[in-house]
Amino acid sequence: MSNQLSQAKDIYTSLINKKITTIVILLCLIIITLIINLFAGSADFGIKETLSALVMRGENDLAKFIIWKLRMPMALAAIVIGAALAVAGCEMQTILRNPMASPYTLGISSAASLGAALAIVLKVSLIPVAGHIIVTANSFLFTILAAGALNMFAKNKSASRNSLILFGIALNFLFSALTQLLQYLASEESLQTLTFWSFGSLTRVDWTKLAIISGVFIFVTALFLKNSWKLTAMTTSDETAMSLGIDPKSLRRRIILLVALMSATVVSSAGTIGFVGLVAPHISRIIAGEEQRFFIIISALIGSFILSIASILSKVLIKGIILPIGLMTSIIGVPFFTYLIFSGARRNA
Repeated sequence: MSNQLSQAKDIYTSLINKKITTIVILLCLIIITLIINLFAGSADFGIKETLSALVMRGENDLAKFIIWKLRMPMALAAIVIGAALAVAGCEMQTILRNPMASPYTLGISSAASLGAALAIVLKVSLIPVAGHIIVTANSFLFTILAAGALNMFAKNKSASRNSLILFGIALNFLFSALTQLLQYLASEESLQTLTFWSFGSLTRVDWTKLAIISGVFIFVTALFLKNSWKLTAMTTSDETAMSLGIDPKSLRRRIILLVALMSATVVSSAGTIGFVGLVAPHISRIIAGEEQRFFIIISALIGSFILSIASILSKVLIKGIILPIGLMTSIIGVPFFTYLIFSGARRNA
């Protein structure tokens, strides 16, 4: 008996060490991509100039401006937003027990797009703000309203996990249809602005927005980690969760609201960035399983790495042009996700 316990302890320790090693490797990769991201761009600064600009020395004021006002916020935004989308995605997949779920499954992204479209096309805002803030504020508020509608639906006693998904899909179609109507009515200039916004871009994330996104990400992720054992129980079934004293419906509603808050902060600042919240949890699940303590952390790190790579590619593929980050994540995500699907099918065959 003691030998069996010792073997089980050794296996558990080995698994934990493997996951910790994975975290360390991912952190190193993220630091490397951060450095590359600071050097990537149309302005070709040498290593000495870039390092001098980073420590605010040297006489090249242009290099200081580009590094600290443009490249650094973008590089850090790629890390934080990638992590936020990945964590939101892994929790949506957990509470819905659906590996195809993402932060945008329940209509959150389309709600943000509708809010932005109203601000861009009709100059309509839910709160009295002006200037460029109107788009960010409107998209954020519409996302929160969509989350409120989902929460009200989830409170219904007859609402099941599948009916919640269907309600989210219905909201998605409704918001998308209204956005398309506004696109049809939009002027050429407004349509161009709306199209660019919908692609998703890190260029519009400044230091203020980065601080807000980072604060929300830390707050929400800390709450997820605090409830990690409850979320791990949710991966099996509602019945298992209830047998452990967990109210699955109440927990599901809280997680949806937290995911919506984090997604709203990201989408309102950077637009829609797809596939990160879908692919990163899949990779994390293969590496670490669904034990939430490590699933959340490794998903976040993988999301940061994926979006950092996409950010670098968006700046170097076409010289002098920064491609929308949403396009890059789709280009990277589609073939990679297809590979994951086929490799999973082979394992299950």
